[in-house]
Amino acid sequence: MKCLMAIETSCDETSAAVVTFEREVKSNIVLSQDVIHAPFGGVVPELASRQHLRNLLPVIKEALNRANVSLEKIDAFAVTQGPGLIGSLLVGVSLAKALAYYYNRPLIGIDHLQAHIESVFLTNSEISFPALALVVSGGHTSLFYLPKRLTYQLLGRTRDDAAGEAFDKIAKFLHLGYPGGPIIEKLAEKGNSKAFIFAVPRMKDNSLDFSFSGLKTAALRYIKENQITASSPQIKDFVASFEAAVVEALLVNLSQAITYYPVESILLCGGVARNQRLRTNFLQLGHERGVKAYLPLPEYCTDNAAMVGALAVEFLKSGSPLPSPLDLEAYARFSATLEEIES
Repeated sequence: MKCLMAIETSCDETSAAVVTFEREVKSNIVLSQDVIHAPFGGVVPELASRQHLRNLLPVIKEALNRANVSLEKIDAFAVTQGPGLIGSLLVGVSLAKALAYYYNRPLIGIDHLQAHIESVFLTNSEISFPALALVVSGGHTSLFYLPKRLTYQLLGRTRDDAAGEAFDKIAKFLHLGYPGGPIIEKLAEKGNSKAFIFAVPRMKDNSLDFSFSGLKTAALRYIKENQITASSPQIKDFVASFEAAVVEALLVNLSQAITYYPVESILLCGGVARNQRLRTNFLQLGHERGVKAYLPLPEYCTDNAAMVGALAVEFLKSGSPLPSPLDLEAYARFSATLEEIES
């Protein structure tokens, strides 16, 4: 059975996976760096790239062991090219290029945001097109239109903070810990989401872009005016209200996009897609708007190599020409291959 090895090092998770050409995930190893970055309240790029250098070979070895396959038996390699932290990306890309060149195997460079979208397809093969995909993570908040398989048109992106970044910054300011999203979600479970009123940001140009800096500023003002701390009685109500505002801001844009671009399906993916309030409200939106709503499994929401490998298999099946492994380059920002269209 043919299989490929995928590598993911776009931010602070070191991951390797073995995926068959039939899209079966034989192994998917993810090593987090949360403990390394927690004292700083966010990812430190230099530390992240150094940890990838230490961790990547052991992670690859474990992925091969779990899949019961050797490097010599790998038929192709795939790696995240970007967007992401350039130092982290270069670790993965450099090793993938070396392996593909040494073993004379194809190397497929994968866009990180497209891979997140692919995470939904890993367990939902019946998705109909056209579709809208909302990608929500610590570093990215983007909305894509998919007229057909493997075609991605960018409709909107964040103009400042990403949604996950906004959670992390508020958690850091309140000394709640890192990563902020899961901590806020846990506290918010028993909070009143209507206790604090946040205005949902709107773009003056009526675009589908996102902005979370205003929400963050309003949250900081509430914190200072009400002297809210991690031990305050109103902390659960406050974070529940902030979480609800972020979710509403995300889904307002998605709902607007459904009006502009009638679709058969909507997809939610990215690390923040693990948030239960977002998942529940997303499914409710799909029901209300009469479109099918799809989610990835929680283990495929955060950065992982399985989604990279699954997308690489699709590109191989499509017969698209592949560059020489030595020509593959990492990029820190959005790929030029993503088609951006006016809203």
